[in-house]
Amino acid sequence: MKHHLYTALLLCAIFFASTASSYACSTIIISGKATRDGRPLMWKNSDTDNPRHSLLYADHRGYPFLGIIRNSSKNEATAGVWAGTNAEGFSIMNTMSYNLTDSAVTSRNGSLMRQALERCRTVDDFQHMLDTLPRPLKVETNYGVIDAQGNAAYFETFNNGYRKLDVNDPAVAPSGYLIYTNFSYTGFYDRGQGYIRYQTAMYETAKVAPNRGFTPQWILNKLARSYYHSLLGVDFASPEAMQLFAGGYIPDQDLIPRHSTASATVIQGVRPGENPELTTLWAALGYPPCAIAIPAWVKLARNNSPLVMRNADTRSSRLSDQAEAYKQTLYDVKRGHGDAYLHFSQVYNAEGTGYRQLLQPIEEHLFNLTNHRLNKWRTDGKLSVKEAQLLISETEHYVEEHLPPVRF
Repeated sequence: MKHHLYTALLLCAIFFASTASSYACSTIIISGKATRDGRPLMWKNSDTDNPRHSLLYADHRGYPFLGIIRNSSKNEATAGVWAGTNAEGFSIMNTMSYNLTDSAVTSRNGSLMRQALERCRTVDDFQHMLDTLPRPLKVETNYGVIDAQGNAAYFETFNNGYRKLDVNDPAVAPSGYLIYTNFSYTGFYDRGQGYIRYQTAMYETAKVAPNRGFTPQWILNKLARSYYHSLLGVDFASPEAMQLFAGGYIPDQDLIPRHSTASATVIQGVRPGENPELTTLWAALGYPPCAIAIPAWVKLARNNSPLVMRNADTRSSRLSDQAEAYKQTLYDVKRGHGDAYLHFSQVYNAEGTGYRQLLQPIEEHLFNLTNHRLNKWRTDGKLSVKEAQLLISETEHYVEEHLPPVRF
């Protein structure tokens, strides 16, 4: 361990010799065959230069849906969506790919994913949509999709076509899941980005795959908020690392959550034959270690938690704004390349007063409340709007009561 930590110190010395990072994302789809309860899972950490995200309900055209949007979106009727699910249990997300083509691509990912949520019931519907859209598609991306029939796939998509990778196919995904960062499996070899983040996610998932220990809570804690660095072999949240980095700062390089990460979304689908309205979207808006995941359902429409729903005035959400306020205290070195260093002792510390350490019990309480309701609704075969609204109200009051103050 000590050898790896000294290697980490060396990284600090050469950190700024590395190339500038670009905005990127990390995702996973886990087939229902690989989860203990048989329900598929999908996750996305969204990286962007727009730090404030919110959850939008829309029913302007086609299927009603819930989707993650940015506050740069002025018109809710046309806002691009960066991860979401619709009333039929069809869900979609993406990561940019940087090894599918040799030519520059003008991205229209947000609008294409919104179109998919409005039009598609199944993975086959999405494939048909890609087949029939006019060329060039103006994307270079990996789309991840699941549906209420148990289908799950990634589509490595470029201007003139796509390549489909079926997550249920053991020849493609022998462990029942596929992880994507910012390269495509069928793209040009040794190009693209996100290989270290990819290896980190592979390292974490391999530890629980044999006993099918995947849950939304596990994904948020072990992937979305992982401070393990796979190249160095160092977990910056370990006691040894916190002791060595006595100044309280670590380099923010090639970690899954990083300066540009603005939200984490986990969508838990349904088993084949279950009611699609039980598809649950967990929205952790803001820098994930400073965010609290809140559940949402399409059936509740605009009555989902005001903590994460889009505010018409600010074009943001309450918890996204709160997480951004926390995050500003984490990147508090303003001179030169100061924002490349994370004030990690504000997130985790030996005293147990870091933001994540204070926020974690709040989120655990919300998961306990929600899972109790979900188990009942799954037995009943439908979501109770009345009970869900009571749950949302209880969630809001509990969070507001227990949110820690911002430390300046």
